Amino acid sequence: MTDLPPTGSFIGLLAAELHDLKRTAQKRSYRAGQIIFMQGDVGDGVYVVEEGCVEISAMVDGGGNRVLSHLGANTFFGEMAVLDGLPRSATATAQADTVVFFIPGDEMLRALSRSPELLALLVREFSLRMRHFDRRFIEELLQTERLTLVGRFAQSVVHDFKNPLNIIGIAADLAADQNATAEHRAEAKTQIIRQVNRMTNMTNELLEFTRGSSRLVPLEPTNYREFVSEFLEEIVPEAAEKSVKIECECAPPEMSLALDRGRLLHVFYNLTNNAIDMMPGGGTITLRFSEGDQELVTEFEDTGPGLAPEIEPRLFRPFATHGKAHGTGLGLSICKRIIEEHGGQIRAQSAPGRGAVFSFTLPRPVAPLAPCQEGG
Repeated sequence: MTDLPPTGSFIGLLAAELHDLKRTAQKRSYRAGQIIFMQGDVGDGVYVVEEGCVEISAMVDGGGNRVLSHLGANTFFGEMAVLDGLPRSATATAQADTVVFFIPGDEMLRALSRSPELLALLVREFSLRMRHFDRRFIEELLQTERLTLVGRFAQSVVHDFKNPLNIIGIAADLAADQNATAEHRAEAKTQIIRQVNRMTNMTNELLEFTRGSSRLVPLEPTNYREFVSEFLEEIVPEAAEKSVKIECECAPPEMSLALDRGRLLHVFYNLTNNAIDMMPGGGTITLRFSEGDQELVTEFEDTGPGLAPEIEPRLFRPFATHGKAHGTGLGLSICKRIIEEHGGQIRAQSAPGRGAVFSFTLPRPVAPLAPCQEGG
C-alpha cells in the first residue's frame, strides 16, 4: 500500500478545463465502503477527488486482493483505462464519504487534444506515479526476500544442528545412567562439550557471513595429524550410523601448520556432511593428503553421483545449492572464505563414473633463513 504524491499541477490546469466541461463533468458522491468501479469494468472516464479518500486495490496472483494506494483530495484516478482503452486494472472504493468529479473518457481525450500542456502534465504525473509504485514494489519484494532468507537460515540451522543435538542427547542419557562408570561420565561430558563448541562455531560462521566482512584470523601452530585424527574420532561414528565409511588413503602428515582450529574444523565437517547427504544409501569418503614445497593439499572424495554440470560454475557462490532438500547454499561459500583467510584455495571436480572431489590447500610454514656466518 502506498499514498501517492500530490498531483496539484495537473489538477490546477484541469480545473480550468472543467469550466469548459461543466455540461458533461458529473459530481458524484459515495459513502464509505461503496465501490466506485470494479477491476475489469469498462474504462469510461477519469475521476478527480474533491474531498474524502479513495482506496485502489487489485486482485493479484493466487486470488488475493491487494491494496495499492490511498488517494486524497486533489488527486485523480482511472486515467489508465481511458488512455489505453482497456478494462479497469484495479478496483476503486470510497474509504470514507467521498465526493468526486467524473469526466467521461471522450471529453477527457478531447480536453487533452486541446491542451498539449495538460497532456504533458498528465504524462509527467503518470510517470511519477509509476516510479512511486516501482519503488514501493521493490521495497516490498526485498522485504519478502529477507523473510524467505530468514526461513532458509532457520531451516539450515535446524538441519545442521540435528546431529550434534542427537549426540548430546545420547551422551546425556549415558551420563545420567545410574550404572555409568566415572570413565563413561567423563567421556559423555567431553562429547557434550565438543558438540556445543561445534554448534557455537557453526552459529558464528553464519553470523559472520551475514555481516559480510572478513576478519583477521588468529592462527596458531597446530599438529595437522593430531587435528585430523581428532576430527575422525568424532565424525566416524556419526557417518557409520548412515552407512558411510570414512577412510584415509594415507596417514595425515606429521607437520605443524598455522591454523584456526575451530574454523578449519567447520570446513572438515561441512565437506564430510555434504558428501554424506549425497549418499543416502551409504558409501565411502576417502581422505588423501599430499605435500608440496609450499603447501599441503587435503582431498575429500565420495562415492556419490558427482557434481551436476549446472552447479559447478557457481558451486562456491552464496546460496548456490543443488540436489539437497535442506540448506541455504552458504556452506561451501563459508568454507571458501575460511580457506582463503588461511592463505589457501579450495576447488571441486567430478570425473565421469566417480563421485565429487573437493580439495583445499594450506600453506606450509616458510623455513627461517639460516643466519649469515662471518667469513662465509
